[in-house]
Amino acid sequence: MANAGIWPYRSAFPLPLASDSSQPMKAPVRLIRLSAMCVALGSVTACNAQSSESAAASPAAEARLSEAGLELAPLTITSGDQTHRFTVELAQSPEQQARGMMFRTELAPDKGMLFPFPTEKMASFWMKNTVIPLDIIFIRSDGTIESIAARATPYSLEPVQSGEPVAAVLELAGGRAAELSLQPGDRVDWLK
Repeated sequence: MANAGIWPYRSAFPLPLASDSSQPMKAPVRLIRLSAMCVALGSVTACNAQSSESAAASPAAEARLSEAGLELAPLTITSGDQTHRFTVELAQSPEQQARGMMFRTELAPDKGMLFPFPTEKMASFWMKNTVIPLDIIFIRSDGTIESIAARATPYSLEPVQSGEPVAAVLELAGGRAAELSLQPGDRVDWLK
């Protein structure tokens, strides 16, 4: 019982003393191997669980982000008795809003970018580094269209402004608003 103070569980897990050469060192080796196998098995199980959770969650998470990494949301515009459906990228942070549609070479007819503001404000946009023409639609807090700047000129530094404080701005492919006969007063809805 010389090392009982050092290791009080000696009777349950007998370890030979350093001076005791009659017992081989098999018990500690087995214990170490068993511990290592348990850790390895636990790690593999945890990794597999994370992998299957990631695989299950990944397509849905990826489906909600655009190629540019922006959150996607459904948006509808009701014009008379017609409802037009879009999938829009949400430019929510100041950095995302500053970049907007810059450097994009195309925009599908059923896609767009929405710039929601935390509070109503006068909005001013420009087309710096924007390669394609855009329709810029200014939206009031009640969801109605305040005004439409049709086919804003690519690369222009001239400001395109709302006529009154707005809650959001929607950018669509240039000419799309005219194709759909959109006009001030039409209603825009999206998940907020």
